[in-house]
Amino acid sequence: MSSPDLGIPTSILATECDRLLDFGRHFPHPLGGAAWLDTRGQPDLSRPVYTWITARMLHVYALGHLLGRIGDADLARQALAGLTGRLRDSGNGGWLTSVNAAGESPDEKACYTHAFVVLASSSAAVAGLAGGPDLLAEALDVWDQRFFDDSSGMFVDSWNRDFSQLADYRGVNGNMHSVEALLAAADVTGDQVWRERAFGIARRVALEFAQPNSWRIPEHFNSSWQPQLDHNRDHPDDQFQPYGATVGHGLEWSRLLLHLEASLSDPPDWLLPAAEALFDRAVVDGWAVDGTHGFIYTTDWDGRPVVRDRMHWVAAEAIAAAAALRRRTGDDRYSDLAGIWWTYAEDYFFDREDGSWHHQLDANNLPIGTVWPGKPDLYHAVQATLIPRLPLAPSMAAALTL
Repeated sequence: MSSPDLGIPTSILATECDRLLDFGRHFPHPLGGAAWLDTRGQPDLSRPVYTWITARMLHVYALGHLLGRIGDADLARQALAGLTGRLRDSGNGGWLTSVNAAGESPDEKACYTHAFVVLASSSAAVAGLAGGPDLLAEALDVWDQRFFDDSSGMFVDSWNRDFSQLADYRGVNGNMHSVEALLAAADVTGDQVWRERAFGIARRVALEFAQPNSWRIPEHFNSSWQPQLDHNRDHPDDQFQPYGATVGHGLEWSRLLLHLEASLSDPPDWLLPAAEALFDRAVVDGWAVDGTHGFIYTTDWDGRPVVRDRMHWVAAEAIAAAAALRRRTGDDRYSDLAGIWWTYAEDYFFDREDGSWHHQLDANNLPIGTVWPGKPDLYHAVQATLIPRLPLAPSMAAALTL
């Protein structure tokens, strides 16, 4: 692996990747799947097992195995067993959102969940894990048949458990993670249809949704894909559907457009300018806007701060997006920013005592847990240590085999 001059030495990125993966090694839940981890990396068995966390753990430990780490293949297999076991709905098809200790699940099947099953099974297939290709084939079939809407060119958000009732809500978050999963699936299967689908979603989000809104991305829509700009105004710090523009998603979409561009044989000219515009809007709106280092969580539609808490995943995506833009453009501005944000993460998010990254800080950069208690997720932080070291295409697992 190689990296451009980012002001972040490759050895530091590799060391932090190992530290994160070492922290998460206790994730296997005794009943199957990935447990929610507390601040010390121990399973919090009072919480349900979530499919999206289990899928993310399969993904990152498959990457760890491809990096040559001892023991990560076994951890990835345990996560895979959770996806083929208690989290899979054998009666109705697809995957449950979560399962609690009593075996109870919400009456929901979510695109977000299924996108991560596709991403995870793609990584498992690349890593040579038994059952990975079969899981990917099943996940793609359910995802394609149940969630993709040809008329809009977008994924719908959620059904009830038996796929008999489709929710009216449409969301961009599930579609964003679908683009990542589609690119990974295209690299594994060689089927160009998945890459073309990713392009269609990205084009609509960037040019139809974001550009007319000064590159702030409306994320909440009704069933006709009309924006609902006041959605969750009374619950602005929602984990997955916050009110307003989500700064971190502007950064994440910026990076995804560059991965998409690199994966296409004849990419259109608008992808790089759109990636730069999304990045610049997020940085202007989000970075240190209240006089203190850190990215705020959300703004209103005029760019005024709404939720000033700092989420770890936003800092991780900022580092990754800056690295991707530096690799694409060679502009040292991006390497300077990546270095600044990595130092910020080291100073405030890295938990040197208990491990991993604090998941949420307040406006004064002090750890809190009102939105993200514990440390359940390695996905964003691990990827922030890998993206600066990998090409923009193919996707991460495939790139680690080059």
